[in-house]
Amino acid sequence: MTMIEPTDGLRLKFWGVRGSIPTPGHHTLRYGGETTCIEVRVGPYLVIIDCGSGARRLGWLMNQRVPEPADLLFTHTHLDHICGLPFFCPAYSLDFDIRVWGGHVPRDGSLEEVLARLMSPPLFPVPTSALRACQFRQFLAGDSVGLRPGLVVRTLPLNHPGGATGYRFDWGGGSLAIITDHEHGDAKIDAAVAKFVEGVDIMVYDATYTDEEYHRFVGWGHSTWQKAVALADKAGVAHPVMFHHDPARTDEDLDRIADRVRSRHPGALIAREGMELVASAMEVTVA
Repeated sequence: MTMIEPTDGLRLKFWGVRGSIPTPGHHTLRYGGETTCIEVRVGPYLVIIDCGSGARRLGWLMNQRVPEPADLLFTHTHLDHICGLPFFCPAYSLDFDIRVWGGHVPRDGSLEEVLARLMSPPLFPVPTSALRACQFRQFLAGDSVGLRPGLVVRTLPLNHPGGATGYRFDWGGGSLAIITDHEHGDAKIDAAVAKFVEGVDIMVYDATYTDEEYHRFVGWGHSTWQKAVALADKAGVAHPVMFHHDPARTDEDLDRIADRVRSRHPGALIAREGMELVASAMEVTVA
């Protein structure tokens, strides 16, 4: 088997940044209203994090390009993270090779069985057997998983109802961690998260709430932008990216949060649909 050397950096593009439910409308035009989906280019490889409603437009683009293998990594299988799968066109085509991974599924279950509950009558008329490009695979959160030759992703269990998985990529001198959906407050898990993201260039973090409103949502499985910044300071994260925006947040609300975030951490960013980031041995660039 030929090993591919990590010569290129990490590139990511946000196709959906919202949590809970899609929020189209005039109040979400600048940051976007689609639910979670991130396209990650790890050297020559394509990795997709979650398949929320934002994945539909990514699928259209993939259909216009030369077909290539892809790995679809679910953080977990709550509806906002999987609702785009039935409308993800490449999944139905044998021109594609898509490995679908989950690390939170109980040992006595399977990822395909979970997704089949979404894609079954009377909820949806097309079964998962129609997803001809997909091979379903599982691991235990905390494992290191070999996706493709030379590409290993580290994983971590997060604090979320039903379980969720964090991911870390290190490639070509760049590093990226995806930490969503996650609620701070469990000392053991928080310590593991801090170690997991230590020194990364880019940390995409669940910042659904603010500290001021968090008391109303304890136990819901989400964190705050203040905790994201504190974690970034503690772990030496260059660019914490606020992600999984509350569906009630308007563009103006997120603008105000962005001002507060940047005053606390000069490298911090607010995720928006279409934003592209590149992490290499030299620097992080934003488009």
